[in-house]
Amino acid sequence: MDTAVQSFAERIREAAARKTPLRLRGGGTKDFYGQALAGEIFDTRPCAGIVAYEPSELVVTARCGTPLPELERALGERGQMLAFEPPHFGTGATLGGMIASGLSGPRRQAAGAVRDFVLGVRVIDGRGASLRFGGQVMKNVAGYDVSRLMTGALGTLGVIVEASIKTLPVPVAEASLRLEMPEATAIETMNRWAGKPLPVSATAFAGGQLAVRLSGAAAAVKAACERIGGERIADADAAALWSAVRDHAAPFFEARPGGTPLWRISLPSATPPLGIPGQLTIEWGGALRWLVTTADARTIRDAARRAGGHATLFRYGDKSLGVFQPLEPAIAAVHRRLKAEFDPAGIFNPGRMYPDL
Repeated sequence: MDTAVQSFAERIREAAARKTPLRLRGGGTKDFYGQALAGEIFDTRPCAGIVAYEPSELVVTARCGTPLPELERALGERGQMLAFEPPHFGTGATLGGMIASGLSGPRRQAAGAVRDFVLGVRVIDGRGASLRFGGQVMKNVAGYDVSRLMTGALGTLGVIVEASIKTLPVPVAEASLRLEMPEATAIETMNRWAGKPLPVSATAFAGGQLAVRLSGAAAAVKAACERIGGERIADADAAALWSAVRDHAAPFFEARPGGTPLWRISLPSATPPLGIPGQLTIEWGGALRWLVTTADARTIRDAARRAGGHATLFRYGDKSLGVFQPLEPAIAAVHRRLKAEFDPAGIFNPGRMYPDL
């Protein structure tokens, strides 16, 4: 580990001295996400492996290049999981990419997001210095929580060489149901479920069908199935369904002729249908809406803003218009100061989030 970290630090210092941009990359499964890719590829996979795992403490510490399937298998052998169900988007997904992208899967609505489970990180900054933030317990932060700041930063602030993640036990029982209803009814139904003591761990609405996954004690799952009704999905089919939703392997997410843009719209869960023409999939109890549409970026972002949310151009489309929702001036200034502090030479993934970062 020390050899890999030292090698990383030396290359970063050399790049900073020459002001050579570096493109931080693990398995490359999320290369599509964010603005344009730039710089020499900085492969994080040589720094891999599980450093420590304490099942009784629900904490695992692993290196940035550790393949996600390898990590999840190790947790599964002890009856545990990454509760936020991170998407892989390919066989080469790594722990570092999981944290840098900050993306969560279907279980996020019940368990929380990636950043909620990041307990501590070891980072190499733009000066080549190795820094540690946080620790291996939930209450370990005094001051600014840099560990969670790194989550979703797309590698623009530093190389995450190691991270400690909180794990959770795999549910004792699970069942998935399917119900038919229109979009507006589905949104109302998901929000009604959220206000009741139901063990809902995931929801997905598409094409007039609402799928719901129930997780927890066997008695609670059985009672919820009877209360909700609908068609029970066979366990094998349900596993395939939620895996496809997580990794965008469902037909809805497949590439279309011309690469019709796929938008990721985050909204208050009870927001009624936005009324933008296109094909729609809804997750997280109504809070996450995937929209395939040819509508222009301003129309989509204005609709999201009016509803109290924001929109991201997730795949395809014209990235010159900006992938992420434009920042307010005061927030943009904070981003620039953070970038200057962690990466003074501006070498890490330049422009990956915003053109001036």
